[in-house]
Amino acid sequence: MNAWLHIVGIGEDGLDGLVPAARAVVQSAEVIIGGDRHHQLAGLVFAERLKWPSPFDALIAQLQALRGKRVVVLATGDPLWFSVGARIGRSIDPSEITYYPQISAFQLASARMGWSMADVETLTVHGRPVEQMIAFIQPDQRLLILTTGDQTPEQIAKFLADRGFGASKMTVLAAMGGENELRFDGIAATWDHVVPAFNTLAVDCIAAPDAALSPRVPGLPDELFEHDGTMTKRETRAVTIAKLMPMRGALLWDIGTGCGSVAVEWMRAARYAQAIGIEPRADRRAMAAQNALALGTPKLELVAGTAPEMLEGLVSPDAIFVGGGLTDGVFDAAWAALKPLGRFVSNAVTLESEAILMELHKKYGGELVRLAVTRAEPVGPYRGWRPFMPVTQWSLIKR
Repeated sequence: MNAWLHIVGIGEDGLDGLVPAARAVVQSAEVIIGGDRHHQLAGLVFAERLKWPSPFDALIAQLQALRGKRVVVLATGDPLWFSVGARIGRSIDPSEITYYPQISAFQLASARMGWSMADVETLTVHGRPVEQMIAFIQPDQRLLILTTGDQTPEQIAKFLADRGFGASKMTVLAAMGGENELRFDGIAATWDHVVPAFNTLAVDCIAAPDAALSPRVPGLPDELFEHDGTMTKRETRAVTIAKLMPMRGALLWDIGTGCGSVAVEWMRAARYAQAIGIEPRADRRAMAAQNALALGTPKLELVAGTAPEMLEGLVSPDAIFVGGGLTDGVFDAAWAALKPLGRFVSNAVTLESEAILMELHKKYGGELVRLAVTRAEPVGPYRGWRPFMPVTQWSLIKR
């Protein structure tokens, strides 16, 4: 099928900055779709101009209704890099689309800062929870962030300062590549600039000696989580996440999620990893939601109820964790829903739950291990070893 849909990246220099082929499709289009800013950048063309639909998800239906016409969608920079082109390409056959990339905001910002793009993390919080960037606050890390408005840099400055990164250098870049390009430099702890709504933020993370260290590898300190004492402890959590094997975009079911420590660490461990926590207690769901916000995984989905009843209708997962011990019917329902090559992990601390795991191991195979953790803690003026309850862990891969 010939391409009828043209997705064109455009910069602050408008049509003059486009390669001849991209300029030609814009000038010969019958319909052009984009935001107000995109239409202004396109200058004088004779096509019918349409704004982004509301809600934005209606865009695909709008485009499909225009099939047969010469349609151009205008996007900022590279349409396939945190932009509308990727969303359209998931719903319309790529053979019907031609993409015309322009220099992205990330590339322009990297050039302005003199940073190698191979050494930075590129993020977007445009139209998404700003808390997503928290997981990337690390010593000596450089971040390029597509923001969601003029208040975003101030929010991110607070996140940095609250975590002991107040000395971090921040630069807001706006209208890059145009005649009205602007730059604002400052420090997170004292950030007070008024910036344009459409901007890109560069952050050079600088940690104080007492800064919070929260790497994306599993095993965050227990004290970083709000909890009621019932949680998968740090050492056991690290082993559990390793067995669950987080991967880009993969989905976890965390059955009996409690304070959400496993689901949060799963989401932090791989880009775009998703998690659904199933938890009957409202107070624990509230703790899980708070932990997700504080630790940079605001998209954690929480479901009220118990398994197996609440599993029906959920999107099939790539991994399943049962932390509170298996009960009747949970494994059968979960195993049936798990995708091929999916990972199943269950931890047990009671003899009754351990007996269930041992029977399942006998029937299905997998790995059965006993995890014992002992920490040195104060005993009066001295120190002693304080053991945690041993954890029996059963894990297997669906093949």
